[in-house]
This record gives sequence, C-alpha cells and structure tokens, in this order.
Amino acid sequence: MNTAKVLSRSSLKALASIFPGDALSLRPEEMLIYGTDAGKKFSMPWAVVRPERTEQVQELMALAQKERIPVIPRARGTNVVSACVPDQGGVVLSCLRMNKVLSIDPRSFTACVQPGVITHDLQKKVRSLGLYYPPDPASMKVSTIGGNIATNAGGMSAVKYGVTRDYVLGLEAVLPGGEIIRTGGRVHKNVVGLDLTRLFTGSEGGLGIIVKAWLKLLPAPEYSASILACFEDEVMALEGVSRIFESGILPCAMEFLPGEIMKCLAGYGPVPWPEDAGACLIIRVDGSVDGTRHQTERIRQSLQNTLYLDVAGQEDEERIWEMRRLINPASFSLGPDKVSDDVVVPRGVVLDAVQGIRAIARKYALNILAFGHIGDGNIHVNYMHDASQPGSGQRVDQARQEVLSLVLELEGSISGEHGVGLSKKPFLTRQVGPRELEIMRSIKKVFDPYNILNPGKGI
Repeated sequence: MNTAKVLSRSSLKALASIFPGDALSLRPEEMLIYGTDAGKKFSMPWAVVRPERTEQVQELMALAQKERIPVIPRARGTNVVSACVPDQGGVVLSCLRMNKVLSIDPRSFTACVQPGVITHDLQKKVRSLGLYYPPDPASMKVSTIGGNIATNAGGMSAVKYGVTRDYVLGLEAVLPGGEIIRTGGRVHKNVVGLDLTRLFTGSEGGLGIIVKAWLKLLPAPEYSASILACFEDEVMALEGVSRIFESGILPCAMEFLPGEIMKCLAGYGPVPWPEDAGACLIIRVDGSVDGTRHQTERIRQSLQNTLYLDVAGQEDEERIWEMRRLINPASFSLGPDKVSDDVVVPRGVVLDAVQGIRAIARKYALNILAFGHIGDGNIHVNYMHDASQPGSGQRVDQARQEVLSLVLELEGSISGEHGVGLSKKPFLTRQVGPRELEIMRSIKKVFDPYNILNPGKGI
C-alpha cells in the first residue's frame, strides 16, 4: 500500500519529526510483520512507529486525534484473536522499545515497568530478590506486560493466584489527544473513585496507550512440587479434579490433557505414562517445604484410581511441565492448520463441556482438542485441520459456532484470557446484551471520542 495515499504529506512529515531514524517505518517490506499477529489475519499498516519516550506517544496521539488517524498498539503480537491487526488501516505503535523495569520495591512489594517488558524477564528479576509475579501465560517468555494487561492474560497459575488484573495496582496511560492520566499507583488497596485501572485491564488497547504500570508482587514461595496423574479415561480424570478440591487443597496450577493430546505427545518423543492411559492431570502445589509435602500427600490420597502417578520435587518438576509446553508443536501431527479458541465454563460442568465438544468434533469429522486450565474451567479448544482440503474451513467455522453456543448454554464465556479481537467479535452479542454493549461503547467514547484507538476490536 502506498502510504502517501492514506497519510497526508503533513502527517508523514510530523511522524518523521516525532520518530527520527529507524523509529519510523514506511516501506512495505519493513511493515509487513506488523500487519499480522498469532491470529494470522493480515492488513498492511500505513506506518509503524517505535517510541522510546512517553513524550513521543503524547505527540503521536495528539496528531492522531487531530487527523483522525487510527492507532493500533502492539508489542510481541502473540495474541491469537487478531487484536493487533490494523484492519482499518492506521499507524501501528510498537511498545518494544519501552522495555525498562523502572523500579522494584521489595519493602512495598511493588514493581514499576514499561509496557514492553517481557513477562518472564520480570519474573526472573523479582525472583532473584525473593519476590514473585504470578501471572504466567503460555507465551510468557516472549509476551510483554503491556500485552498481558491489554488482554488480562491468565495462565496456568490462575487457579490459585488469579490473572493479570489481580496484579495491576496502577497505570499511566496516554489518551487520544495526548493527555496523560494516572490510575491507581503503588498502594495495594484503593477505593477512591471508580476503578479505572481494572477498566483498562482487558480493554485490548481501546482506551489509551499504557506507558507505565505499577504491579503487585508477592513473597516467593519457598518450595513447589508437581504431580503427573494418569487415568483410564477423561471422566475419571475430571472426577479427580473434584476430589482434589474436596480434599481442601487449592493447587497452584492444574492442567487437563485428554487422550488425543497424550497420543500426540507420545508421537513427539518419550512419555512416562502407560499406553492405555486415556487422560492425565498435571498439578503443581507450592508453599513451605513441609506444607508442600502435606499437599502432595493429600492429593495422592484423593487420587486412588490412577493408572500412573509421579511426584516431582522442585529440583526436577520441570520434566513434567515440559510435556505441557510441547502440546502446541505436537498437536500439528493432527493437521497442518490450527484455529485456537479459549472458553470458560463453571467448574461443575467442565465434563459436560468436554464431552459436548467431543460430540461436535465427531459431527464435523474434525480433530478438536479440548484441554488446559481445568482448575478454573478455562478450556483451550484447538481445531486441527488441513485448510487446503475443500470444505475444511467451513466445517471449522460451523464447529466453532456450535462450541461457542454450547459454552453459552452452560453459562460460560467465549473467552477467558485471549480477548475478543477480530476473531470473536462476530460472537460478542451472543454473550453481551444490547444495553450492556451500549454502556461499554459509551465508556470507550469518553476515552476515545473519535474511535481511533484499535478500532474494530473488542467492543
């Protein structure tokens, strides 16, 4: 696309002044990667900017509001719902050069960071000080704090520790027009006025450009242990989840792997479970050394019908979790193409959801994998298929419609941590009522009166 046709000469001149050198990209070959994300939709941006200072963001947002230029914030582009795709054109704002950990205060249990800080890098830094930042999305080694805030990312530890929203104490953000606002701050409790911090968290970059975040930290757990428990079938595995909770134990993480995924992993490399295992749970507990041992023993006692059970201490539990991380590459043995969803249902109906998804897979002759964060009812649904085969994409679309309908019938949510983006927007009104949606859009209009911030995504 010729940027001169969509950005005025004066706008291009202003961008070059605000973003000198390689902080501005206008050539298609440089901008190509910024037209897509892990959701795989594509649209070429008009320009790409890489600010290093808040003042640059302010100047950009002042220009954008004046000229009605769409601005699409992004970092690593790991989201799978196409929330970073500039489908209406505009300027993509990459936060990757705003990547400093500005402060860590061990006495206040807080950190202050810029949006481009990689989540895992922050976790390692605070861990070296005896502190803990719990949110752990699967992409944490590449995704950023800003992106995690934009989608309210969760992860495997959410069952015990909660999601990103639970650790964002305050934000500094630039609004359209260039004004800076500060929501919250370093304190762990604050009920003065409306909670704008939580409003921003999960807003998919539609309210303002986050330039600074104050995060809550915890004392690092002394010890952790992990359990791999394999069962004859998924019914026994999911009944095991209920027994663990009934025993009074709240695991740090609890992941469900059905038989299809176990077979994929077995074809990818050596696995420890017997061939007739039909499902497994991966469970982590943490706390003091004695407390962790007590928790693992209680879980062992509650799971009496396992085919295989392995307990690994902190020294070697990584080998258990490595299998969970290999699901993505191993699943491609079922098809070269994947459509990813994440849904949430009440914990008590997880089995109904999994079995319902399995029935839909049979109906459409598809490999549909349903697995994931079983401890909080967050199920990842992957539609494995070959898009080159006639009718394959249509069957996936029809199956998605039925899966999301099933989730809503079970009083669940069509997204737990991926967001809405472009991918799930067609389903938005099936979960959110017209009056509620009207309120949401009126709130966005207060922050973004001309709808220039990530337009077309989310609400």
